[in-house]
Amino acid sequence: MPEELNSKGYDIPPEMQSLVAITTLDKIYNWGRRYSVWPMMFGLACCAIEMICTAAARFDFSRFGMEIMRPSPRQADLMLVSGTVTKKMVPQIVRLYNQMPEPKYVVAMGACACGGGPFKEGYNVVSGIDKFLPVDVYIPGCPPTPQALLFGLMKVQEMIDTQSLKEVRWYQKGELPAIPVPILGPDLIDPRDYPEFAEKLAKAQAEVTEPEGA
Repeated sequence: MPEELNSKGYDIPPEMQSLVAITTLDKIYNWGRRYSVWPMMFGLACCAIEMICTAAARFDFSRFGMEIMRPSPRQADLMLVSGTVTKKMVPQIVRLYNQMPEPKYVVAMGACACGGGPFKEGYNVVSGIDKFLPVDVYIPGCPPTPQALLFGLMKVQEMIDTQSLKEVRWYQKGELPAIPVPILGPDLIDPRDYPEFAEKLAKAQAEVTEPEGA
């Protein structure tokens, strides 16, 4: 490709020729990926009905290359978190996300998935799935319409178009760490908060053992 451009009269410096090749490869690679996104087939609450409508004949997101909804996370690369995220369900959602291969994307569909929605103050509801998973696109609404979901899916495609092989996380050296699965006890515990818990426990123990009047 750099030789072809040079033959057409474009003066490409040698240090830029590799970037031209990578950019061209990115376009081909991303073109194939944007039209072969496979959502995972699962729903949480009422937003899942709108997701089903989007896949049906009237709206038909197969026009965007997304008609293959896979029931297995190992064959899906798009997680649509469609509905209220309860604390009891979060460990399963994170486990499914970890089982999805890279590259993978997360869409928070609806007010509940984005921030808790009308149940935000409830004792059993998580105030947004982004507290546990990296969300790429937020779709507000209660519930959002199929047109809104289509718009959000097009935003995922636009994001795929801008990604480069040299920068994406799944082509970097080293193993990609899995997200720790939250532990459901009297309340939801994120294992990533263990250092903070240990610090608070040590501080509390120090206050208890400190002699009075010190």
